[in-house]
Amino acid sequence: MFKPGAIVSNQSFRDKIFSLDFVMILCIFLLGIISFFAMYSTDGGQFAYHTRSHMVRFFIFFILFFVVAFFPINFWYNSSTWFYLSVLILLILVKYFGLTSSGSQRWLNLYVVNLQPSELMKVGLILFLAKYYHRVSSMDVNRIKYLFQPMIAILIPVLLVITQPDLGTSFLIAVGGITVVWLAGVKMKFFAYLSILFISAAPVAISFLKPYQKSRILTFLDPSRDPLGAGYQITQSKIAIGSGGLLGKGFLNGSQSYLDYLPEKHTDFIFTLFSEEFGFIGSTFILILYMIINWRVVNIGNGIRNSFGKFYCYSFATAFSIYVFVNMGMVLGLIPIVGAPLPILSYGGSSMMAIMIGLGIVMSCRVYKDQPIG
Repeated sequence: MFKPGAIVSNQSFRDKIFSLDFVMILCIFLLGIISFFAMYSTDGGQFAYHTRSHMVRFFIFFILFFVVAFFPINFWYNSSTWFYLSVLILLILVKYFGLTSSGSQRWLNLYVVNLQPSELMKVGLILFLAKYYHRVSSMDVNRIKYLFQPMIAILIPVLLVITQPDLGTSFLIAVGGITVVWLAGVKMKFFAYLSILFISAAPVAISFLKPYQKSRILTFLDPSRDPLGAGYQITQSKIAIGSGGLLGKGFLNGSQSYLDYLPEKHTDFIFTLFSEEFGFIGSTFILILYMIINWRVVNIGNGIRNSFGKFYCYSFATAFSIYVFVNMGMVLGLIPIVGAPLPILSYGGSSMMAIMIGLGIVMSCRVYKDQPIG
């Protein structure tokens, strides 16, 4: 057996540097560079507010990514509960003291920055459940008493985020938590029971949806029902992506974007703008970068020696791929519009910070892959 810290103590700073996954780092950096050009395009070809702000945030959080990566994996294991509880407290504070914008109360004014705690919960919940299942024997994961704590840990933040209201983020938080539970070996029958319960409760849940949320679902089923109202965004998005063709219209030549037909082009619909300007080839390149990052995260999970790191890496990889799928599926009209940012590319400080912290913890798993937990 390894003694705690035995291997880590023999690692020099040079060893840690060379332990980094440079393929992942390159892909993240390339996405960052692409996001600069995309944001420059949303600002009408000017080095304006969104471009400047996005560049500053990316470089700050890119540095944060490396800082997080050099914290020992034991630190993340020991602090995972505090991380989760801290973000949970922030979510509760949002309910009473949060800033309201466009009918949603999602942000806390921290004077230096407006923070959206629900984005951090995507990482906090995965960390918390990875630690929980690291400590639970594989023989006990399907015992009823060991299912209550994960269910409560998932349910509380999801309900808090739904009331903001933010249905999309609450769904993504739930997906990350359920992924850890599934990877821990919980039997499919429990997921079947939950699915039946969810379907049974759906008619009741729909009655609590806001009018705009109901409209989004109806628009997804029939985009032509209100082309100038609820269906406007998705209709314009499809037109923009389709008009890009194979090679795109060229940088700064997207007509849907420049003529302001496309709303929210710097946030949730950034992929639409990029697809119009760089076409199918450019969109495929973006997708390949995301696939490589996901593959590297899974590969890091394969190489780490403790179950905490494996649970975290596999779960984050699954959640990360779903974040990408939900955003791209949304702008392509494959799923209803839920307000989910595209990792790294979309404008938004809280989202980028959460993704960089999440990837930094993955890198910590690689740097300290031989470190025993406990």
